[in-house]
Amino acid sequence: MENKPTIEPIEVTAKDLPLYCPGPNSPRWSMHPRVFLDITHAEDHTATCPYCSSKYVLKAGEKITGH
Repeated sequence: MENKPTIEPIEVTAKDLPLYCPGPNSPRWSMHPRVFLDITHAEDHTATCPYCSSKYVLKAGEKITGH
């Protein structure tokens, strides 16, 4: 059986909102069209990029205001 590598979710803060992928620090080789991700309305405060499958999670205790 082949083990797939697990990719840790990318933790974001309220300062990172509005959230989009690829992020400003993404390597150039991993670029794809920018897509905005709605992490604020998700019950578990997570979002997954439809292009690269990067998973984002809001840091515990973060307060979202004005979004």
